[in-house]
Amino acid sequence: MILDLFKLDGKVALVTGATHGLGMAMATALAEAGAQLVVNGSSKKNMDRAIAEYASKGIDAKGYIFDVTNEDQVIAGVAKIEEEVGAINILVNNAGIIKRVAMQDMEVSDYRQVIDVDLVGPFIMAKYVGRRMIERREGKIINICSMMSELGRNSVSAYAAAKGGLKMLTKNMATEWGKYNIQTNGIGPGYFATAQTEPIRVDGHPFNEFIVNLTPAGRWGDPEDLAGTTVFLASKASNFVNGQVVYVDGGILATIGKPSNEE
Repeated sequence: MILDLFKLDGKVALVTGATHGLGMAMATALAEAGAQLVVNGSSKKNMDRAIAEYASKGIDAKGYIFDVTNEDQVIAGVAKIEEEVGAINILVNNAGIIKRVAMQDMEVSDYRQVIDVDLVGPFIMAKYVGRRMIERREGKIINICSMMSELGRNSVSAYAAAKGGLKMLTKNMATEWGKYNIQTNGIGPGYFATAQTEPIRVDGHPFNEFIVNLTPAGRWGDPEDLAGTTVFLASKASNFVNGQVVYVDGGILATIGKPSNEE
C-alpha cells in the first residue's frame, strides 16, 4: 500500500529544540506517524513542560538536555540516546535563535552566537548522528532552513547568513552521504501563527496585513501545515529525494505580492 511508505513505526526520531513552537509541531507529526520521539532542549523547566504536553497528546516522548553547539555535550547526548532509546534513524535540526538588530548596530558576539546555534549546531549534530547512520547505511536528516535561506530582510543579517549557509550545508551533506543511503533535506517555513507571532497577528497590525497580502494563500501558516512535509522527508516516501529544501510558505517565494487594496 502506498500509505505504508509514510509510516515511521520502529524508527527513532530526534528533534532538537522541540520543547515548543514549530519544533513541537513537527515532532508531534513524527510521533503520530509511528516514530519513537526523542526531544532535545537546553532548559529543564521547558523540557518538563514539553514532555507533559506531549503526554497529554498520548505521545511518550523522551527528553534529553544538552547544548547543540557544545561538541562534548552532543557526543555524550547522542551516545546516551542510542544506548537508552535506540539507534537514531531520523534527525531534525530545528534548534535555532534569531536576533533582530540592524547590521550596523549588531555586536560581533551576537552575530557569532546566531551563526553558532543556527549553523554550527546542525553541523555538530549531523556529524555525530551521521557517523552512526553511515555505519548502518540508513538515515534521514532534516535541516530546518527558512525563507531567509533565499531572501534578505531588515535586521536579520546573522540569521539570513546562517540559514543561507544551512541550505548549502544541506546540499553538501546530501552530496557526501547519499552513497550511504542517507537522505538530507531541508524545510523552509514561511510565516506561521505561533505564540511568538501572536502580538503582530492582530487585525490592523501593519505586519499582519503585510504578510497576509504577501502570501498567495492569504493567511499565516498553521504549525500543523508542517506535518505532511516533515513526515514525507522522514519516511521511505522520500528515499530518492536528496539535497532539497521544501519551502512551506503558502507561496510567498513564488510571487512579488499584491497591492494591499487588491482582492
